[in-house]
Amino acid sequence: MKRFFRSPHSTIAVSAPAARPLAGMSGTLAVLGASVLLAGCASIGGFVGAASGILAGTFTTNPAIGVGVGIAVQAATDTAFATIYRNMQRGEQDRIAMLAGTLPVGQLQDWNIHHRIPFNDEHGQLQVAGEIDNALAPCRMVMFSVIGGKKKAPTENWYETQICRNSAGQWKWAAAEPATGRWGNLQ
Repeated sequence: MKRFFRSPHSTIAVSAPAARPLAGMSGTLAVLGASVLLAGCASIGGFVGAASGILAGTFTTNPAIGVGVGIAVQAATDTAFATIYRNMQRGEQDRIAMLAGTLPVGQLQDWNIHHRIPFNDEHGQLQVAGEIDNALAPCRMVMFSVIGGKKKAPTENWYETQICRNSAGQWKWAAAEPATGRWGNLQ
């Protein structure tokens, strides 16, 4: 498509890029959406970045801009999800530590956590296995379970951690990371 610009002295013809139809883009976005649902949360940043890059490249007709936008959106999405999961992890750890700090050694108690986002709410049981002598702070060995799986056939897995009371009197999670990868949100 040509556009003409007139000035008092001359007329200039400029070719403008033709509009690119978005036919087929809805199918691509549907496939990307289905892939995100099947792949899970760990890969959502990559899919969102890819979709953003494709759209930016399509609208600007410049693949370099599409790649740049895709990488930036992926990084921002991954950071946002990491922050959300870290906050959920801290809430779960604080809940278990708070409850275990009030229990006498050997007593069982149910625990649960309900997050602001109704996702990954956990529950189970916990028990203080013993006191740990420490010159810096009072600490405890805690055993806790996470009940998961299907509602008809739930599974219960047990884990161990340490909690310590800080100078403000609050019991906090003291283990750097649990020994198993299953308890991923608490690592």
